[in-house]
Amino acid sequence: MKIGILTAGGDCPGLNAAIRSVGKTAILNYGMEVCGISDGFRGLLTKKITSIKEENLSGLLTLGGTILGTSREKPFQKSDIDEQDKPQIIKENYKKLGFDALVIIGGNGTMKTAQLLQEEGINVVGIPKTIDNDVWGTDITFGFDTAFSIATDAIDRLHTTANSHNRIMVIEVMGHNAGWIALYSGIAGGGDAILIPELGYNENDLAEFLVERNKLDKKYSIVVVAEGLILPKSKKSPGRYIAKRISTLTGLETRETILGYVQRGGTPTPTDRVLATRYGSAAVDLLVEGNFGKMVALKNDKIVPIDLKEVAGKIKLVSKNHPLIKKSKAIGTFLGAK
Repeated sequence: MKIGILTAGGDCPGLNAAIRSVGKTAILNYGMEVCGISDGFRGLLTKKITSIKEENLSGLLTLGGTILGTSREKPFQKSDIDEQDKPQIIKENYKKLGFDALVIIGGNGTMKTAQLLQEEGINVVGIPKTIDNDVWGTDITFGFDTAFSIATDAIDRLHTTANSHNRIMVIEVMGHNAGWIALYSGIAGGGDAILIPELGYNENDLAEFLVERNKLDKKYSIVVVAEGLILPKSKKSPGRYIAKRISTLTGLETRETILGYVQRGGTPTPTDRVLATRYGSAAVDLLVEGNFGKMVALKNDKIVPIDLKEVAGKIKLVSKNHPLIKKSKAIGTFLGAK
């Protein structure tokens, strides 16, 4: 078989580990011809590919980012200024390049595009990645462990500043529309309040909670805020908005920190390296079986195939009855409202 590998959407720790695993399994275990496709789906439009040999895969396990590059190209998204039939171009290039199948690594939008390509007659297998952990159908995506570890480390460090100055520190973390990073890092970092989009929030309840802590001689508080928190119109930064509202409602000194893209960079954690390796190898096994149109997923610590039709267009959010929600409330963490 001749296969192509591409990474699409946002960068994410563990992408190179997944590329390495796909390449090594395909080459060493099955004798496949492997090509890297540059810049996500854009590379399929421009035929920008590179042959990958086993020796090219050394040193990738711990390397952040993606050696293939990525883009936000969405070939099925119509544009008034672009008259190209991008899906047709991709189909033609797929045949011209002699591919038998593609391994597509990405998040929600990427899996949807992978499914649409499968419907166009292109053999695909998907691998779920995103720091947001919001791909439907899998217990966890690689990239998440690294992101929430980085966020937790930042929260740990902000404890000392908050304590020294008797301040309320508001930390905004990433996660798109899901609260997974905020919930996990908030718990791991000892956040006193955690605000996630799935649960919403009441400003007055939050202010009352923080004032009460202050009265109990708890001179500082940590508030962890997910970037997807729903805000009044015209407000863009949840961290900045919540910090201002706390200051106004409580009169307590408050500062915000927005972690931003630092959560997506650098070396993947050992957990993400292992998961990306498991996903990559399992994806190649599916190719050999001819089991196309699937995404590899982690279910109860086992890697299983899931139909891309089931995954496409869905988002995995934090459920209101998630065990961590209940445990957080049990230890006195404020989660949006009384």
